[in-house]
Amino acid sequence: MSLLRHTVRSTYYHPARVASNARIFSSSASWSKQRLVVLGSGWGGYEVLRGVDKKRWGSSFSRRSTRLRARALTSGPIKMSPSFHQPMLSISHHCWRAVLSEHSSFVAQSNLLEDFKQKVLTCMPATHLPSEKYSAPPVQGTQSETQFPGTGTPFTVRYDKLVIAVGAYAQTFNVPGVKEYAHFLKDVRDARAIRTRILDCFEQANQPVLSDIQRRNLLNFCIVGGGPTGVEFAAELHDLLHTEIERHYPSLARLARITLYDVAPSILGSFDRSLSIWAEEKFRRDGISLKTRHHVERVEKDKMFVKEQGEVPFGLLVWSTGLAPNPLIQSIDYIEKHERSQSLLTNEHLNVITKDGRIDPDVWAIGDAAIIKTAVLPATAQVANQKAKYMVNKLNSIVKEREHTKPFKFHDLGSLAYLGDWKAIYDRSTAETGFKAKESGRLAWLLWRSAYFTMTLSIRNKILVPTYWFLNWIFGRDLTRF
Repeated sequence: MSLLRHTVRSTYYHPARVASNARIFSSSASWSKQRLVVLGSGWGGYEVLRGVDKKRWGSSFSRRSTRLRARALTSGPIKMSPSFHQPMLSISHHCWRAVLSEHSSFVAQSNLLEDFKQKVLTCMPATHLPSEKYSAPPVQGTQSETQFPGTGTPFTVRYDKLVIAVGAYAQTFNVPGVKEYAHFLKDVRDARAIRTRILDCFEQANQPVLSDIQRRNLLNFCIVGGGPTGVEFAAELHDLLHTEIERHYPSLARLARITLYDVAPSILGSFDRSLSIWAEEKFRRDGISLKTRHHVERVEKDKMFVKEQGEVPFGLLVWSTGLAPNPLIQSIDYIEKHERSQSLLTNEHLNVITKDGRIDPDVWAIGDAAIIKTAVLPATAQVANQKAKYMVNKLNSIVKEREHTKPFKFHDLGSLAYLGDWKAIYDRSTAETGFKAKESGRLAWLLWRSAYFTMTLSIRNKILVPTYWFLNWIFGRDLTRF
């Protein structure tokens, strides 16, 4: 059995519905409750579980890892806040942790079809008991490899309604060495690893036995990908180098370089051209090197090979070049998929469309894992969040036995990107409805800050987040290890 790592947590479980060899975690749900299973913990899945009526739904929550919202993580390794876990605490009591698998799906696709018909998921725990001595076999048959193999004894989870919001993996374009030697910005583990590596680079470069050339190589920070995530990380790193690093390592800060690579002719291609030009000019003034129309051929330990440049040594390589399909989504043969992205296709009500053209009334797909067949939208957090809120209203109507016939409609609120030094850009020039605007500089930065503040999920975080911002502004970022 080929297993894909995907985490599932739950407080509600019906033991009478579970196979005799399954592990039973809880039986606290009443028999009258319909069982809702949510797969994923990004912008979509997290918002769904947070908003549904948990007194009426017997809910389960799936998460692949300790995962935060991706764009917020661009500042995670730089802000040095120890509270990575806080966004997950408000719903953690509704969940238990496990790994979703497709039951024998690589051996016989008909088994997976039967799983959908019978409304059952086969899972593997993400952690194992002391009595369990074996791990899950490696994933086979997919183009993307899961980073999180499961462990322990398989068990099944039945559902009445299923929301698939597993997101996507980082796209590497099969460049050799990227998975082994580059860092990604998808979850908290990535943010912690990047933070640790930045500090390691300066501590290693501070050793007296190194030459200036070796120090420059260690302090060459490379970012591949000129989209909003890569640009924001470059901006946050620039801020760090010219504040706390300059204070603690004044001689080394002058040797540090930030280089941004992209195959496109310009960065921030999804923004209005005048805004992307403004961003490029600002980066050049800040000393951030832009290498557009550059192609990375392969990556080795501490160096990469660029077609237009040759060998490039680095201390840190951050890879942010778009999205690749999740292995779980790749393995599903029951649902129709988008030809190019391989995302699940849904109708305007977000129900999945099966291979034979039917609409599954009990399964929905949202976020980067899904595309509306009649209206292809960008794979952004804004789209996932709006789909999640739509699903909350629909599911709460369903559980109350009310009709919900209104289709999903996306409302473009604009795009934001932070550029460092308390400056940003905002673009809503292509919106189909409402006002059209574009802005750059401090006003756009205030909009950017306000957007992140309004997206905090609890009163606790609405107090803590601006408190950390204020403390960082007054005392600087914390460079200690944790």
